Amino acid sequence: MPLTDIGILHQDPHFLIVDKPTLLLSVPGRAEDNKDCLITRLQENGWPEARIVHRLDWETSGLLVIARNADSHRELSRQFHDRETEKTYIALCWGHPAEDSGRIDLPLAYDPPNKPRHKVDFEHGRPSQTLWRVIERHQDHCRVELTPITGRSHQLRVHMLALGHPLLGDRLYAHEQALAACPRLALHAAMLGIRHPVSGEFLRFVSPAPF
Repeated sequence: MPLTDIGILHQDPHFLIVDKPTLLLSVPGRAEDNKDCLITRLQENGWPEARIVHRLDWETSGLLVIARNADSHRELSRQFHDRETEKTYIALCWGHPAEDSGRIDLPLAYDPPNKPRHKVDFEHGRPSQTLWRVIERHQDHCRVELTPITGRSHQLRVHMLALGHPLLGDRLYAHEQALAACPRLALHAAMLGIRHPVSGEFLRFVSPAPF
């Protein structure tokens, strides 16, 4: 498959920074018709050595770092595991939070009866924290900056839902009005900060939200 809308923001012998479009898997899915994905497209179009370090949901767009060798993969993966990276997302959420910023601290767990949904689960959930800040307020929604402290599946989407403000265009969690308010999931990984796996220099990369 061609790269098709995958932006290459940075490349050196150790890693790539790519901009993933919405409606593209980060890695192959289990079903045969889910084999097309970002990492496969990179491997087939000039970077056969590309290795996934972290993921974005199918509908989420934005920045990913891709390792180009085993040593870089090990070091970059360590940075994510040890929470040494910086990640900021831009989203559109339904309604208006009473405050302008806050912290969500709610444990999350997979919800098998409603797969692939996740849910707040105080008994079995894993600790999950998100910082949020309102950037702009519009008539029926607002633009927010989301900073995940932890990195759970669907964390930002479930946390904003729990706050009472589901993300626009979210086919898994939004109510009818919020779903109809945007033609795609309004969630974009807009800033990624990592340390260069060899030099140790801290680098920040930015991708403006397409909504």
